[in-house]
Amino acid sequence: MDFAFYLNEFRLAAAEIPQENLDKEYLKISVTTVLESAALKIYKPQWYGDSKLSEEPSGRIFFSVWINEKTIKEGRLYYNIHALKLRELKNYKITSKDFAQNFRTEFSRYQEDWPNVNINFGPLTLMEGWIELKNDTIRKDVSLLAQKFVKISSIIDKVLEKYEKP
Repeated sequence: MDFAFYLNEFRLAAAEIPQENLDKEYLKISVTTVLESAALKIYKPQWYGDSKLSEEPSGRIFFSVWINEKTIKEGRLYYNIHALKLRELKNYKITSKDFAQNFRTEFSRYQEDWPNVNINFGPLTLMEGWIELKNDTIRKDVSLLAQKFVKISSIIDKVLEKYEKP
């Protein structure tokens, strides 16, 4: 796998997302290598259980688009929303199963807009889907997926409100 190519395409895709849209939702973007995959992640600092965002905190919620050797062989580019160790988010009292169920209820209104999406996972993967991998349009495809997430990211905040500690 040509990590340099995919990381560059992901960085260029991130640059195509209007900064004002990210700022409006207080979202951050990271392009990195994780678990032998090139990945673009979008997150909000308050969705992370630790203020040191340079290190991977244990509790966190994030959207990602990724590619690795396996997905290349499948001819697919994957995306998902993860919710990991939510009990460790400091300002919330959350059980992962309840959070996942509430998120999926809210997400169901938008589900048809997401290609090949599935919500039938355990509580760690809130949703996951894929699009056909086309190297000549990967930048545009990643950018479009990321922008779709930016538009629905408020769902996470809406659901989190139910779990705020007094």
